[in-house]
Amino acid sequence: MLTGDSVHNSLKDEHGNTIAYWSAPSAQPAGNEDMVNSPSHYKTGKIECIEAMEAMLTPDEFVGYLRGNAFKYLWRFRNKGKAKEDLDKANWYLNRLSKKF
Repeated sequence: MLTGDSVHNSLKDEHGNTIAYWSAPSAQPAGNEDMVNSPSHYKTGKIECIEAMEAMLTPDEFVGYLRGNAFKYLWRFRNKGKAKEDLDKANWYLNRLSKKF
């Protein structure tokens, strides 16, 4: 089942779980991109990179991937000049991780 509007689209399985998510290239004006939830550099083709990662890794490997990315953003949030954005990104990975349990 495909759902979405002119900005975001998703592919859901029969249980309503999102299995693919993408945005149209013109969905967000330049300079107003959501760098936490929908950065354009993670979308090439029909699915997001995170979906491809989950498909190619074992469940335990994917949990490690999510933990590592959350840690990475927590580790350096004070060093890049985008503390709030990095903390939001860490939270995004932690939220995705918590859905695994």
